[in-house]
Amino acid sequence: QVQLVESGGGLVQTGGSLTLSCAASGLTFTNYIMGWFRQAPGKEREFVAVISRNGDYTDHVDSVKGRFAISRDNAKNTVYLQMNSLKPEDTADYYCAARQGALLTYNPSSYHYWGQGTQVTVSS
Repeated sequence: QVQLVESGGGLVQTGGSLTLSCAASGLTFTNYIMGWFRQAPGKEREFVAVISRNGDYTDHVDSVKGRFAISRDNAKNTVYLQMNSLKPEDTADYYCAARQGALLTYNPSSYHYWGQGTQVTVSS
């Protein structure tokens, strides 16, 4: 049974930092690209970041470039999202997702497994 478990969310002030973690189990982690998505109240789920299977390629949505960084530790079956210089508009539920194969994609419907989400609230 595949499980993705996010942690690290919380309440932070504008300009603060958080690191989200997503621990994967029940799958061969190195066979999966990993992505982070977020969904704010009343909005659609949007792509945030993606990382290749061996971690040598990453991409981030323009709105977080220079502030967020995705990384992974394949020895720990864990993917991270370091978030710096947080803004109120970053407030959302953050989800990690896994997609089997090498194709990097920003489309949430292309991902096979999802975590339950972790809430991030940035106060102004």
